[in-house]
Amino acid sequence: MLPRSVETADVEGKVVLVRSDLNVPLEDGRVADDTRIQASLPTLRLLLERGAREVRVCSHLGRPKTDEDRAKFAMAPVREAVKAAVGDERVEVLENTRFNPGETKNDLGFARELAAGCDLYVNDAFGSAHRAHSSTVGVAELLPAYAGLLLLDELKNLGRLLGDLERPFVIVSGGAKVEDKIGVLQNLGEKADAVLIGGKMAAEIATQSPLVGVTVLLPDDVVAADAFEPDAQTQTVDADRVPDGWFALDIGPKTRQVFAEAIATAKTVFWNGPMGVFEWPAFAAGTVAVAEAVAASDGFTVVGGGDSVRAVHEAGLADRISWISTGGGASLELLEGKELPGVNAIPA
Repeated sequence: MLPRSVETADVEGKVVLVRSDLNVPLEDGRVADDTRIQASLPTLRLLLERGAREVRVCSHLGRPKTDEDRAKFAMAPVREAVKAAVGDERVEVLENTRFNPGETKNDLGFARELAAGCDLYVNDAFGSAHRAHSSTVGVAELLPAYAGLLLLDELKNLGRLLGDLERPFVIVSGGAKVEDKIGVLQNLGEKADAVLIGGKMAAEIATQSPLVGVTVLLPDDVVAADAFEPDAQTQTVDADRVPDGWFALDIGPKTRQVFAEAIATAKTVFWNGPMGVFEWPAFAAGTVAVAEAVAASDGFTVVGGGDSVRAVHEAGLADRISWISTGGGASLELLEGKELPGVNAIPA
């Protein structure tokens, strides 16, 4: 059951505290990628259109641990970007919630600070919904709480992967850390027709075989490099014949074709994780091939995870994906079958 929507809230003349996910990358004191800011705007605009007297937006930014980090992760550049995007003086962006040590401990005192002077609370930060923090759970227990539009859209779209779905269902997974995704691959993989695995995790899956009752498709060939460097010498070899001392840094052309053909047959696709070190051009072809195959699908397609999302954006394919998740760890925990504290704190 979904939590109650901000669309049902009476906000006219009221002060609303919104937990958004404004954890954006910064470069030279500026927002380098405003994707998460753009995703937060529909809820903020809805509140303004419905007459909220003031909208206070809170978010964490990075993982500040030292006094030096307070300058590095101050919200000033984000505040400027949000206010420029909204264009309304009724919106204020509060300082980084993680500057208060009580935030990550779900400290009641800090929750009361955030809630002070506010009439109701809206959680629109799906990317932090798996954390029981003051700004995601504590405040929801002090103020009437509602789910924002982005949070609801994430739950609806990711929820389609957990319910009755159209088949064939194909999962594509990559990246380096098997432990981060093994729960999802086991939970979703049992209902998938095929799980295609690339990246460093393919070798770990091949040797450890941690998945039970899951149809796994591993690379036939890989692009190997004689050093872990962007300009290393390369050769395409069978996946089980990587020379000693070399690194498998991308899936090879035969595997790209096999993966693309499997994706083309699917009516539901979930992709999380690159096929190699795609940020280096010499090892990007596999990830780009998967991005193109997913974008070409006429089924329901979901892309999650920072690197996969970055890949579809850089390839100019984002508008051809059914749903691009902002969730990261929250998406994985939801798809693993875990409950999300930030969602559970909001009444249905």
